[in-house]
Amino acid sequence: MKIVVFGGTGLIGSQVVRLLGQAGHEVVAQSPSTGVNTVTGEGVAGAVAGADVVVDVTNSPSFAPDDVLAFFRASTGNLLAAEKAAGVGHHVALSVVGADRSPDSTYLPAKVAQEKLIAAGGVPYTIVRATQFFEFLGAIADSATDGGAVHIAPVAFQPMASADVARAVADAAVAPPVNGAVETAGPDRLGFDQAIRQALAAKGDHRTVVADPAATYFGQVQTDETVVPIGDYRPGAVHLTDWLAAQAR
Repeated sequence: MKIVVFGGTGLIGSQVVRLLGQAGHEVVAQSPSTGVNTVTGEGVAGAVAGADVVVDVTNSPSFAPDDVLAFFRASTGNLLAAEKAAGVGHHVALSVVGADRSPDSTYLPAKVAQEKLIAAGGVPYTIVRATQFFEFLGAIADSATDGGAVHIAPVAFQPMASADVARAVADAAVAPPVNGAVETAGPDRLGFDQAIRQALAAKGDHRTVVADPAATYFGQVQTDETVVPIGDYRPGAVHLTDWLAAQAR
């Protein structure tokens, strides 16, 4: 099977490319560095020609709300149009668990818009919704730091390793399209503040983590159902404690 991975040189994409290649598929990684720009459409038609499956793990270079929305609308629209013209049989995209429950987020409404475009795009599809990555816990802490303390809502949180995200995306790419969304999350559900506290402690970061019910996550007030899966989901294999220990070696 020929599988083209857009965003194939990034954190998730590079792992997806490796997994699919190891499974014996013909895999092509595409990104602006390969001369393909999904936002302008440059090179997209040629990139999808002959593909059985297209995987989209691209992301906006700017997280300003208007920029993110413009990115996903343009990028997703160009990909779907080219795929439909080329007869691609399966579009796989990475999204975020709880995106539709975060209307005040500065980022997630753009993922909701992307999902709607995919559903209406005329190409059989699978959307893989994942929870937050272990690799981004430090950045989350930085964004929530005020006066030397990290303010995090003490709500349910179920982050996961990027390796488990990549495995879920790769598996979706070789399975039949579901024409809907599947969800994946880490194997452990803990408190958001607890996870951040563990991540900082593992790096020797002594910032105080304050369990602040009023704290927002990229603009969104949190509850126990905001960023965790509700209903069936695919659990990852890597536990946060094991991942943190591996990073410290």
